[in-house]
Amino acid sequence: MTCRLPTPPHRLRPTSAGGPRRPSSFDAVVRSGGVERRAVARGRDIYAVTAPLAVEAVDRILTGRTRTAGVASAGAVFDAPGFLRALSPHITLDPRP
Repeated sequence: MTCRLPTPPHRLRPTSAGGPRRPSSFDAVVRSGGVERRAVARGRDIYAVTAPLAVEAVDRILTGRTRTAGVASAGAVFDAPGFLRALSPHITLDPRP
């Protein structure tokens, strides 16, 4: 899986509020056997994407909405479609073939 930002983090300049505020894009490509899936998630800035993601994950862990315990990938722990739907107010998801 690969993720990229449209602008490398070291090139982002802080705003007067103190942090970078640039649109962020996460491009994920997953390959399994001969099948490839790709999705792009976009948000208004990196913090507006990662903060709701972290809060949603912690909420699901604390309320027992997990599929496994211990060390595992997010895809193994959470219901991925439901997780992404919960983030829909904060990100735009663009599944691609």
